[in-house]
Amino acid sequence: MGLGVACFVAIDSSAKWLTLAGLPTLQVVFARYAGHLALSALVFLPRHGPAALRSRRPRLQLIRSAFLLGSTVLNFAALGYLPITLTITIMFATPIVVTLLSVPLLGERVGPRRIAAVVAGFAGVLIAVQPWGAAFHPAAFLSVGALTCASLYFVMTRRLAGTESNATSQLWSSGLATAAVAPFALAAWTWPARATDWAVLLGIGAFGLMGHSLATVAHRFAGASTLAPVAYLQLPLAAVAGLAIFATPPTPWTLAGALVIVASGLYIWWRER
Repeated sequence: MGLGVACFVAIDSSAKWLTLAGLPTLQVVFARYAGHLALSALVFLPRHGPAALRSRRPRLQLIRSAFLLGSTVLNFAALGYLPITLTITIMFATPIVVTLLSVPLLGERVGPRRIAAVVAGFAGVLIAVQPWGAAFHPAAFLSVGALTCASLYFVMTRRLAGTESNATSQLWSSGLATAAVAPFALAAWTWPARATDWAVLLGIGAFGLMGHSLATVAHRFAGASTLAPVAYLQLPLAAVAGLAIFATPPTPWTLAGALVIVASGLYIWWRER
C-alpha cells in the first residue's frame, strides 16, 4: 500500500507537469489510462486469457470505473491551478467521506464520535482551502469534486473486494476510461514539445497500473481500516515533489488543514479498529 501511495503521488506530479507543459487535461487523462490499459493487457491477458475480461459484477465495475475516471479528470484539471500539496491534502479527506458514505451504501454503523471526527475533517478541508481568503482559487471546487468521486470509487472497491480478480478490475477500469475519453482527447491532440514531456506522458500510465494493482492486492490481504493510515504518506511525498519539481512549498494553512484532516482520519481508523 505504501508503494501504491508513492505511485499515486507520481501520477499527480506527472499530470501537473504535463498540464503546465501545455497539454490538454483530457489528453493527459487519456495517456494515463491508455498506458495503464496497454500495460494491463500485456501483463494479464497472456497469463489469464479472455477470462480476465469477464466480470462477475459488471454493473458495479462500470460504476466503479466511472467514479475513478471522474476523480481523475477533476483532479488533473485542478492540478493545473493548485499546488500538488493542496490537492493531496483535500484528497486526504477521502477516508472521512468513505466513513460517511458507508452508512447508506454499505449498511455500516457510525457512532456519534466518528460523526464528530467527520465534521472535524471537513473543518480541516476548509482550513486548507481558505475559501474566505484572497488566495482562494475556484479550482478548489474541482478538487472537492475529485474527492467525492474518489470516495465513491473506494466504496465500490470495498463492494467488489474478494469477488473480482485484480486482472479484471485493472482491465475494466482502464479500458472503460480509455474508451470514454479517447474521442475528446484525440480531437484536440497536442504533441509534446520536449523529450522530458514524452517520457512523463509515457510513464504516467505505468504509474497508474502499478499504483492501483498494489492497492488492490493490499486490500485483498488487509481490511480498509488497517490500510487507511498508510495513505497519509502522500503528504511528505507530495511536499518533496512540490519543492523538488515545481518549487512550491506547502503553505502554513495547507499544513494546518492537513494536520486536522489526518488527526480526524486516524481517529476514525482507531475507532474502526
